[in-house]
Amino acid sequence: MAFNRNQPDALMSDINVTPFVDVMLVLLIIFMVTAPMMVQGVNVSLPETESSDNIATEEDQLIVTVDRDNKILINDLEVGIDFLKEKLMAIFKNRSTKNVFLKADKNIPYGTVVQVMSEIKAAGVEKLGMVTVPLEAGESKK
Repeated sequence: MAFNRNQPDALMSDINVTPFVDVMLVLLIIFMVTAPMMVQGVNVSLPETESSDNIATEEDQLIVTVDRDNKILINDLEVGIDFLKEKLMAIFKNRSTKNVFLKADKNIPYGTVVQVMSEIKAAGVEKLGMVTVPLEAGESKK
């Protein structure tokens, strides 16, 4: 029996890609809508510097953040200034390296940042790094 397209009961052997394209467009729209919501971390306006030295980081890094509302966070855990030293000492009991990165909003008073740095150093930190945003090419310091 020969295959004839004009017969009404003949099998169609072509792939119909229209449903596939429809599903892909829906998935694309879902990802486009949800991608901006996946931003993690604390919103901090970091100061800009001209330094070109980037510090190599390890995977499991400890970041202390001071946000614009003077809240202090260790990674994502909020801690008061009175308990910062004790909390860091407890964390360092289980770590071989005692390195901390400090992210502070550029609008935070200098005294607050120094007080947080003092508490971090008092906890026995060996290396304290400051997180900044590099200046774009052609920008000048403000």
